[in-house]
Amino acid sequence: MEEKSKKFKIVTLGCRTNQYESQAYHDQLTQLGYSRADGDEAADLCIVNTCTVTEAADKGSKQEIKQLAKRNPGAKLVVTGCSAERQPEELKAIGGVTHVVANKDKEQLLQHLFPDLEVPEFAIRHFDAHTRAFVKVQDGCNSFCTYCIIPYVRGRSRSRSISDIVREVEGLIAQGFQEVVLTGINIGDFDGNKEENPDRLADLVRVVDKIPGLKRLRISSIDPDEVDDDLMDAVLGGQNTCPSFHLVLQSGSNAVLKRMNRKYTRQIFMETVEKLKKAEPHFTFTTDVIVGFPGETDFDFKETLAVMEEVQFAKVHMFPYSPRPRTRAALYPNQVPADLMRERKGEVLRVAEQTAFQLRNAFLGTRQWVLTEQIDPHKPDWISGHSGGFLPILIPRREYAANQLIEVETLENSAEGLISRPLARQVQCA
Repeated sequence: MEEKSKKFKIVTLGCRTNQYESQAYHDQLTQLGYSRADGDEAADLCIVNTCTVTEAADKGSKQEIKQLAKRNPGAKLVVTGCSAERQPEELKAIGGVTHVVANKDKEQLLQHLFPDLEVPEFAIRHFDAHTRAFVKVQDGCNSFCTYCIIPYVRGRSRSRSISDIVREVEGLIAQGFQEVVLTGINIGDFDGNKEENPDRLADLVRVVDKIPGLKRLRISSIDPDEVDDDLMDAVLGGQNTCPSFHLVLQSGSNAVLKRMNRKYTRQIFMETVEKLKKAEPHFTFTTDVIVGFPGETDFDFKETLAVMEEVQFAKVHMFPYSPRPRTRAALYPNQVPADLMRERKGEVLRVAEQTAFQLRNAFLGTRQWVLTEQIDPHKPDWISGHSGGFLPILIPRREYAANQLIEVETLENSAEGLISRPLARQVQCA
């Protein structure tokens, strides 16, 4: 009788870097003969890749660990990630946890579990359940923003070599991926793993942009002071680079940015936006905003809303401030009351939705190339995707599937995105 395949489950919380690392575990385990446990199927090995960026993230990590322990009795239960780095003993004490792996040992996690096996390289071969692939090019952070625990749990900034990144992207393209997102904890620090004559992010963009078969290239979260003229030139002049940045705001108030120890001002942020829009009027932006940072006044908050209204972000990721142990901001006076924070959260979400709708209005009647992603659960007769400028677009489902590049004409704006009709030309996945 054929031996039954061992099963695994991986739960991922937090950032795109964690998503990348979890996918690497998935690919390593698959090559070792494991298969993913579906639904309520019990697993032999469970991995929880945790997050500690907020108190809610810590709670979510613990809940996932406890649920996996309950539903998979007897399984190896491995906890790693930033929450595991910050509070290893607390997580180790949860019933059922068999291993806690520090971030510095993350890439060797399976080697530690299976010391007698030849474990495949820690790299992704494909990106499960996604039509765009995230590729980690950098890890760690040197910035020490006053609210952020990440430098303490991820360590100092370090980069991969361009040759390693190119090899991985080539493999992803061979698997049929058409869009790649370069990601990291602080991607603006990318130096190509060189102490002398370091590479720059613009160098990496130019090299990856020329890889045969790539259709789209994006850069994940970057600070405005890290978008220099060379990077602008690489993105604006690329053949496959998308006209969109996830440009981090956090606050529109210079007073708050200074207390956060951010390295830019509101003026630098707006100058970066204006330069890119002047060069490419249809350039779009997504961003992060922290609500309720200690000492945030009504005036500070209104300055953030004013930037949101002026830029008209395609999407805003909103985070309520959460005190993190070991960070300076946790000791700051004038912590914002919970009820006021809830009120400001609601206002940010309202303005974000309103301004994103206004942005999409400017693209009505235009032709866009859309990379299809999934069937919209609220509109089963439609398939959704994003334009190069990261605008959500709906297409009549017909015969279309995920991971197809389809040219459309936008006809109507809706809360879910731009409603469109397909044109004759389309490029399907490889």
